[in-house]
Amino acid sequence: MSSVVPPKGARDGQLITGESLLVRLANFVKLPHTVFAMPFALVGVLCASVVAPVTVAMVGWVLLAFTAARFAGMGFNRIVDRDVDAINPRTAKRELPAGTLSLAQAKGSVAVASVLFVVAAWQLNPLCLVLSPVALLWVLGYSYTKRFTRYSHLWLGLGLAIAPVGGFLAVTGAWSDPWWFLCVLALAIVCWSGGFDMLYALQDAEFDRANGLHSMPSAIGVPKAILFSRTLHVIAVGCLAVVVSTQPLGTGVAIVQAVLWSGVAFVAAMLVWEHRMVKADDLTKLDAAFFTMNGIISLGFLTVFAVARFLASGSVA
Repeated sequence: MSSVVPPKGARDGQLITGESLLVRLANFVKLPHTVFAMPFALVGVLCASVVAPVTVAMVGWVLLAFTAARFAGMGFNRIVDRDVDAINPRTAKRELPAGTLSLAQAKGSVAVASVLFVVAAWQLNPLCLVLSPVALLWVLGYSYTKRFTRYSHLWLGLGLAIAPVGGFLAVTGAWSDPWWFLCVLALAIVCWSGGFDMLYALQDAEFDRANGLHSMPSAIGVPKAILFSRTLHVIAVGCLAVVVSTQPLGTGVAIVQAVLWSGVAFVAAMLVWEHRMVKADDLTKLDAAFFTMNGIISLGFLTVFAVARFLASGSVA
């Protein structure tokens, strides 16, 4: 067993209470964490709805595709990391190390989720089907990144950035015009999610260093990693500002743009609050900063976009 003691406040939270197989599978992949990027997949759908019609079935397939991809990625990560999780005091009670879920059950669930992702992509359009193996390989590949690079946080960020891009492509079946719109939107998610994953990794900095694993906190230290995370979040807000400046909902009506800009201001304020909760020598509020604040950010930004889309529809009519 590892002799590294987790810092104050370190925990493996966001678990659902219960012992059924469904509950164990939900905890296995931290299902509540779906709230981080799922809303941004729907933001992509809302942006695409300006140039192509959206159906209820289409939204359903988008939600299934995203949920299945995330399940496959997180489940595969738990399988690959089961030996490391077993010696980390913070993660030793996870389903595979604790034996509450068998390796066969874990592998089976990941296989089913992977198939569902490809099926959902197939139901959307040919472009999504062609790109689905690439997206899946990228998401699964994240599980090995801590073995060789401190930038695993950004690899994960790009995996989550597939959400808004995928939501847009699911509706349109084509890249955005201008071409850089989706790139900037994706970069916003890369920096946002990469930044908060870096904060989450603070609690394992010493363990990672002692066990030859790579992360930004273990490589450059906790204070510098926090500064790096802040820098990424500043870039994320800047990218969202660029997205809004392009009038993504197809109209420059003042009230629509004002609502969208309020969304950018909201994200910025929440990120400032998040960073005020995390200190290098005290991680007792890390769980709230990581899960609660980022869940509020994603759901809040989606709500703002939905309101703006409704107002844009009225202005066009």
